[in-house]
Amino acid sequence: MKDGSIEVDGTTYIIRELASQEMKNSAGATWDAATAGNAIGTWASSFGDQIDIVASNNDGMGMSMFNAWSKENKVPTFGYDANSDAVAAIAEGYGGTISQHADVQAYLTLRVLRNALDGVDVDMGIGTEDDAGNVLTDDVFYYDEATRSYYALNVAVTAENYEQFLDSTVTYEPVSKQLDATAHPTKNVWLNIYNSADNFLGSTYQPLLQKYDDLLNLNVEYIAGDGQTESNITNRLGNPSAYDAFAINMVKTDNAASYTGILSQ
Repeated sequence: MKDGSIEVDGTTYIIRELASQEMKNSAGATWDAATAGNAIGTWASSFGDQIDIVASNNDGMGMSMFNAWSKENKVPTFGYDANSDAVAAIAEGYGGTISQHADVQAYLTLRVLRNALDGVDVDMGIGTEDDAGNVLTDDVFYYDEATRSYYALNVAVTAENYEQFLDSTVTYEPVSKQLDATAHPTKNVWLNIYNSADNFLGSTYQPLLQKYDDLLNLNVEYIAGDGQTESNITNRLGNPSAYDAFAINMVKTDNAASYTGILSQ
């Protein structure tokens, strides 16, 4: 067990971690919802009414625990991702979730590619308004100079505001204007998602990408991996010369050579 503390409105609370584990299934896939659902049953048997709150690193696992145990026992359960089913479940007692502004995140993914293909400044259509009027304000993203990375900013989704987040696949209005095809001709992009079974990637992130790719005049081929092996993805990269750009979501972050080796041929 581990103890920590948190201060809320001037009062300090002791937080005790009763149990935790990586939710990995027998095949090696991580972030596994079924494993989380089984884990909460085991923890409930061990700790019973000592469990006051359940915290999950994503909504897929959080909802699995909520449906398996927390809902019936009225224990607040919190997740991350603001998946549509989790947001809707707030009305039924799900404690809350975090929106990672997937609508902004998906736009940033493809906008950086579009800018590279157009040979313009990387910030075009992001912090700098483009010729269609697309621009983001600094309350929804930031750019980290040291890592040369764009980040979408998180938003808490609670009982007070969840109705604003019920549809997680709506594009962000300030960057939803169609680019002119003459100035921004269609380009072919190969994009992979490391795990087809991941709830957030499959039900929120990819549907948003598919809406933005039309607005940005990108013809994207989406490749869904199994979440376990790089080869399940790289085996479907047989004709790199057919694409103008690549967006790679690795299964393991130290496996870049699996892709660059193919692309350098």
